[in-house]
Amino acid sequence: MRQSLSTVGGIALLATTLVGSGCAKRVESDTRPATESIAEYYPLAVGNQWTYRLDKRDDKPVTVEIVKEQDGYFLDNQGGQLTVDAYGLRDPKRYLLRGPLEAGRGWNNVVSVSSTERYQLVQVGFACQAPAGSFPNCVSVEGRNRVDAKTTLVNTMTFAAGVGLVRVDVATEQDGKRVPQTELELVSFKVGSGAAATPPPAAN
Repeated sequence: MRQSLSTVGGIALLATTLVGSGCAKRVESDTRPATESIAEYYPLAVGNQWTYRLDKRDDKPVTVEIVKEQDGYFLDNQGGQLTVDAYGLRDPKRYLLRGPLEAGRGWNNVVSVSSTERYQLVQVGFACQAPAGSFPNCVSVEGRNRVDAKTTLVNTMTFAAGVGLVRVDVATEQDGKRVPQTELELVSFKVGSGAAATPPPAAN
């Protein structure tokens, strides 16, 4: 079951609805973590942009650019809306990253009476790689959403401090077996100072 990018959803396009297609009715709240460290994993400012390749194809790059700030959210050119509040990084429906940033920490977003999205921090403070480069301080979070009685959609997002989202891996899981569906990798980005970062030339 291969899902296209438009089917899986869209950091609107790339991440926010990759983790599930429902409309969240409630987001769990508990103790308030410090948000400064969470904010650095997705720099939110008008003009910041990230370019991704889908499923290792270089012919159809997707660029996400923050175009404006409205009602407390940063809006991008793909329809995404993100903000960092007292609990973490979120879109209007769900938290994508929540503190404290500790491996194993989990949280839920209630999608409907019968469906709940479950998230867990898988790794914290590790080095990660993408075509855009190597990054020393990364966090990965896994989102799980039941599609039906047998199938779970599993979305793994990797964020790099000072950079943003560097990888999205979407798979379906049945009986404990995962089947890859969609892969997004960061190939270039421009954040903060306005200097563009591009990957080094490919080695032959």
